[in-house]
Amino acid sequence: QLVESGGGSVQSGGSLKLSCEASGYTYSTYCMGWFRQAPVKEREGVATIDSDDNVSYADSVKGRFTISKDNAKNTLYLQMNSLKPEDTAMYYCAADPGIGGYCLGTFSTDFSYWGQGTQVTVSS
Repeated sequence: QLVESGGGSVQSGGSLKLSCEASGYTYSTYCMGWFRQAPVKEREGVATIDSDDNVSYADSVKGRFTISKDNAKNTLYLQMNSLKPEDTAMYYCAADPGIGGYCLGTFSTDFSYWGQGTQVTVSS
């Protein structure tokens, strides 16, 4: 089970930190990711981190968002800075064993397990 928290409403330029706590998964052996979905848009990848802490980001968030994890706490994080109105979406945490914890890819179809999501709203 994956449970996200930390969403909310913030003004443009503000920051939020999302968390994703897991039960039944060992983060150190999984590929983990953050995705988002805005109304009438497809779910898109935001960032991924693998078992070796290799990270990848969507171009739209590079330099503003940081993905990280605390294996001891089995918690995944997404630090979001310099938020823009176009970042408004439901944010989802996802996990997949991948290949030995290495991510298969950055698409939603590459992940097997999903949280319920947390809403992020950025006003201008």
